[in-house]
Amino acid sequence: MPAAIEINSVRKTFKKRRGKTTKALDGVSLVIEEGELFGLLGPNGAGKTTLVRCIATLLIPDQGKIRLLGRDVFRHQLLVRRDIGLVTSGERTLYWKLSGWDNLKFFSALYGMDPRQAEKRIDFLIDLLGLNEFSRDRVERYSSGMRQKLSLARALLHDPKILLLDEPTLGLDPQFSRFIRNFIRQDLNQKDKKTILMTTHYMDEADELCDRIAFIDRGVIVGLDTPSGFKRAIPHEEILELKCQGLFDATSIEKMSRVEKVSLVHENGIVILKVMAQRSEDVLSDVIRDLSAKTKILSINVKEPTLEDVFIYYTGRSLKDEPGSHHE
Repeated sequence: MPAAIEINSVRKTFKKRRGKTTKALDGVSLVIEEGELFGLLGPNGAGKTTLVRCIATLLIPDQGKIRLLGRDVFRHQLLVRRDIGLVTSGERTLYWKLSGWDNLKFFSALYGMDPRQAEKRIDFLIDLLGLNEFSRDRVERYSSGMRQKLSLARALLHDPKILLLDEPTLGLDPQFSRFIRNFIRQDLNQKDKKTILMTTHYMDEADELCDRIAFIDRGVIVGLDTPSGFKRAIPHEEILELKCQGLFDATSIEKMSRVEKVSLVHENGIVILKVMAQRSEDVLSDVIRDLSAKTKILSINVKEPTLEDVFIYYTGRSLKDEPGSHHE
């Protein structure tokens, strides 16, 4: 049996003004098996959306091949699209002046579905996603969570075998995010056995949902494993995390003999310093002494490694970093 998704050495470069270029994908290769819930994790600008668009035949890569269920996606675009359901975030992919029900009816016609069967499917999905009360309201009146539910319904209209979910919970409140995550894992993956490729930069979401995860950074896959496998692979058991006020240089901490890696993340005027070491108690007093001369320490915690710590270990920067920025 062929894999659900096979990506082989895919490259994509975008041209900018004045002849400049941006390398979005730089030789990406992945294999995703049927029935797998696979996460693509990376910061903004890492290449996640570009890869999803290439898989969905919305972009043509400069080099490389992509196969879905054994078919070349660019030689058999129409056949491949029947097997794909795509959900994107942050884009107006619905018609806001139409009702939710009319949106789904319109897209079912584009899929070439039998009208009677389409109406039954629409009613089923609206009920499944809890949109009955609002199905005849214009989409412009929907909350962001309701629009995301409707986007999922649209992607599921033709009952595709493969779902491509690009940041499915981006910008949603905790209640809607929890509903979407549970629906993805329990209904779509475990119950309906759909293969799902999900992009995110939310570490907890990927840890909770995904069977396997690939880290992507600057268009390159820098790590591939299960969430638990990733965390076991970090050669230390504890992360010393200090929240500080004010800017400072961590160079002297990086040079300490028992410190393996240091990262700085800026959040709302607070600097979060993470020090990776075999044992936090070996470096705690030296780190506090160094910082006390430079800045005000607000809190100190010792934590187990997270997926963000794994990403920092592989790349030297945080998942919260903007493209091209470094904290080391």
